[in-house]
Parts: sequence; C-alpha cells; structure tokens
Amino acid sequence: MSQTQFLSLTRGPVGIWPQPARIAESNFVHKSLSNWSFNIAVGCSHGCRFCYVPATLQGRIRSTMSDYNVEDPDSQWGNYVLVRRFDRDIFLHSLALAEYADPKLLERGGNRAVIYCSTTDPYQTIRLAGDITRQKELHAEARSMVRESLELIRDYSTLNVRILTRSPMAAADFDLFKSFGPRLMFGMSLPTLDDRLAQIYEPHAPSPTARLRCLQHAAEWGLNVFVAVAPMYPEIGRDDLQRTLEAIAGLRALTIFAEPINIRAENVARIAAHARTLGLKMRVEVFENRRVWEDYALAQLKMIEAIAGELGLAPRLHLWPDHALGSRYTAERQPDPKEFEKWIHQWWKRRSEWPEPGTRDQRQASKPNLDPLTNSPLVPPKSPGLATEANTQ
Repeated sequence: MSQTQFLSLTRGPVGIWPQPARIAESNFVHKSLSNWSFNIAVGCSHGCRFCYVPATLQGRIRSTMSDYNVEDPDSQWGNYVLVRRFDRDIFLHSLALAEYADPKLLERGGNRAVIYCSTTDPYQTIRLAGDITRQKELHAEARSMVRESLELIRDYSTLNVRILTRSPMAAADFDLFKSFGPRLMFGMSLPTLDDRLAQIYEPHAPSPTARLRCLQHAAEWGLNVFVAVAPMYPEIGRDDLQRTLEAIAGLRALTIFAEPINIRAENVARIAAHARTLGLKMRVEVFENRRVWEDYALAQLKMIEAIAGELGLAPRLHLWPDHALGSRYTAERQPDPKEFEKWIHQWWKRRSEWPEPGTRDQRQASKPNLDPLTNSPLVPPKSPGLATEANTQ
C-alpha cells in the first residue's frame, strides 16, 4: 500500500505535494545527462547555497507553495521538502510516453536516460522537528517511490537511468542498481574533499569524504560510476582539486563532469549572506559582475582540464561551460577568439559515456514491455487526464 493513502496533505513546508510524481522531459542544456527527469519532491533538505533550482519554481508551482507556508522559495531554500505522491497509473503513463518517444526528436546526448533527480535529491534526509512519526512516514513514502518507480522502469521499459545524489543512503539500493546492468549509472557530486569548506556551501548534505566512500563502495559493487565535480567553489585551489581528481581516478568513473558556480537568481546573495553569518571571508567578489565571474569560471574550467590531462583523466572529463560563456563578448576578450569558440563548442557537443547496452531492438526483444496492471503492451493512453504543472519538475 502506498504511504500516500494515509499521509495527509498537511499545509506545512514539510509534507506531501498534491501533484503526483511522473517522468518529464528534462531541461538540461549542453550537459548530456538525460532526456527525462524524475523528481520525488518539491524542495530539497540539503539547502545548498549555490543551488539555482528555486529560481525555476514559477507559475502554478510557486502559487501552490504559498499554501504550504513557502512564500519565498529562494530565501527558504533548504527549509521545505514536499514529497510528491506516487500514483502507479500516472507514472506508467509517463513511462510509456518516454519509452515510445520518437528517437529522432530526442537529444542524442541524453542517452535515453531518466535522471533521479534534477531538482532535488532522491536520497535526502527529510527533517521534521517535533514529529518523528510523520518524519518516518515521509521517509518511507520517498523510499517506496524511488524503489517502485525504478523497478517499473527496469521491468517495463528499455530506458536508461542516471542516479545523481549527495547521499550515501543510496547504498541501500545498490542491489537494485546492479539489476539494471548497463542501463544504469550511479553518480555523486564531489566538488572537493575538504569537508569544512563543503559544509559552508552545502550545510545539510553529507560530507564529501562520506560520498567518496560511497562511490568506492559502488565501484566495488561493479556499478557504472560517474562523478560530478560540481560546482567548483571559488575557494578551491589547484592542490585541493588535484587531491579530488586523484581520488576519483581510483573509481574508474566513466565520466567526470565539472563546472564552476554559475550565477542564477539569488544563489549568489545566499552565498554572501551565509558567509557574513559565519564571519568568514569567502571569494564572493568573483560574482560582482559578469566579467569577473567569466574570468573565474574559465579559470576553473581550464584548471581542471589541465589537471585531468596530467592524471590521464582527459578522455573521461566532460566540462559544462555555461551558455553565458558562449557570447561574442566573451570570445572577443580571449587571446584567440576563434580557438576559444572551437573549445567551448567542443564541450557543448560532447556526448557523455554510457555502458554499451546493445541495440534498441535487442533490448526490446528481451523485454515484453507489458503493462504490469493489464498484462497488455505498455502504450500511452489516448486520454490520460493528467493535471499538469509549469515546466519545472
């Protein structure tokens, strides 16, 4: 029985979101992460200072959030987690839409993958002060949703899955991940191995050293691993970054993604305010204006590119230069504008690695693709009658 059958829609910043979870088109640009996303919640307990997801919470979602005492999604980021309901029928409908999407219309770099998650963390710790019973219920709901949805994707589709998390709690599902074979990749964000520095930027997320141990455990399980060195904080120097990449080298990661902190909405103000609260001197000056930010971003990208080359990791490196760096203004400031444009476009066009899964026909031949409810072919219903939200998940 789904936990949502007994969880009420209490109007508070930690609870159940009224709209059900479903597979939706992802909105990644130049990242080669996935074609679709599956987000288990609105909000995230990690509360990372650099996150720009709150800026995407617009339209109907933002309006509904006010009913849950979330008046300013940006300033309250990290203090609200609204777990989505899991409706099996609605999920299967969204799964069928993705399964039978015209491959010609899909971005090839997405690898026909669904990412868990793009706007939240699938394995976050939900905190609800003063109500341990309900906190446990919410945890059970989230855990049940992740496992059941993954099992449905595995058994009734040929889609791939990319897990991206900051939480070692994901290890509880390594058996499930393993059952996907080459269809699943597991990854974690690991911008630094400096736990103290990470705590400033990611106050409620598990420590980087704990994440590294989890990645090592995943590699021992034989999972297909990737790592996101993202975002690279302005305070990260060459020695710090080299230590991180040396540790990653031992994981045999298929892809090492990397990007600096990009300016979005209020994320920079959040970082600066937190630094003042802690009485720390942080390099917030790199966000003062576009030119200074560009210099910082490009320096970080060039630095990790150089270190990866020295460590023999260049073939697996995948930089994420922000689209703002592709302007003529930026190019004209470089020593060789044409070479710079060639450099940035090569990263934008890069397709990230994926384990070889065989042809689509071979995958379909080995899977019946039957609807688990009707035992009939899994196809999109003509009239799903689903409520829709703004183009954010």
